[in-house]
Amino acid sequence: MSGAATASSGDHNNLRLPTPTLDAESQTLLQSISAQGGYAYARMAALAVAGDQSAAEAARDMAWEQLHSGPWHSVLPVWRDAYSMACLNVAKNHFAAGEFAEALGALDMGLIMGGMLLRKDLHDSVVLVSSEARKKAKSLEETSGEFKGQKLVPEVPVDVNEVLKILPCRSLTCRRVEKRSGLSLEGFLRDYFLSGTPVVITNSMAHWPARAKWNHLDYLNAVAGNRTVPVEVGKNYLCSDWKQELVTFSKFLERIRTNKSSPMEPTYLAQHPLFDQINELRDDICIPDYCFVGGGELQSLNAWFGPAGTVTPLHHDPHHNILAQVTTVKDLFLT
Repeated sequence: MSGAATASSGDHNNLRLPTPTLDAESQTLLQSISAQGGYAYARMAALAVAGDQSAAEAARDMAWEQLHSGPWHSVLPVWRDAYSMACLNVAKNHFAAGEFAEALGALDMGLIMGGMLLRKDLHDSVVLVSSEARKKAKSLEETSGEFKGQKLVPEVPVDVNEVLKILPCRSLTCRRVEKRSGLSLEGFLRDYFLSGTPVVITNSMAHWPARAKWNHLDYLNAVAGNRTVPVEVGKNYLCSDWKQELVTFSKFLERIRTNKSSPMEPTYLAQHPLFDQINELRDDICIPDYCFVGGGELQSLNAWFGPAGTVTPLHHDPHHNILAQVTTVKDLFLT
């Protein structure tokens, strides 16, 4: 990426976040925002660029209100870009002050809730802030080898009898889903994809770095602990007490590890484009070649993290799915 911190983390006065896209598009974006009635936002944004943190926060609050002024699909794209812009300005001021966790939090909110115009600036800023943050803590290189610390989820054997107890009556009387090891692309296309037949494919993920890394707390905290992610709290999204929260990834991992989320209100991360947000985790996985045998494009790439007992209600997706189970086990019901 272009640009770099111009001082060591011991001297925060010269730390600066390069934002080339924002610099080039700022005036045009502010004009578009003003055209939609965002005159107050434009005034605050101008002060924020000059280093006024209060103005930066005020501009972000104004954009946030616009994002929640109605259904998400009805929010004007310019206000999503306005929110990204405000998050970048907030992050710049935190970064200049050496407040790296706060800067990362602002950048993540821009990635989660903002528009596409400034996404590269947000991603590049995350890389730079993360690099400076690691200089104050254990470096990523020191935790990227063999991990022998505490595991996120203990490895326990699968008790088939316990599984059978929770299966619906007569659920095993239908045709069994085949299990294939080392299935060729041709075989997958011919025997399963074209006919819409489900299949379990084994021994195809041993080369994924995630297989060795993701069950280790020290690694996950090192690469993503300070990042903000959206989580779901509740038995499932059909329950009346179900809700969403924004928490740091380290706090989310701690809830899983200590079982602080009750069985009736588990905390889990579901259907979130985590790999678009956190590039280090994206580098730990591989897109299975099976995804492309139909000749189409990849529709989505999402991640699920959660404690034991997390349930997704029966549903129908509009496209084909390949579920890659990285750690532990999952029970799937097909109808």
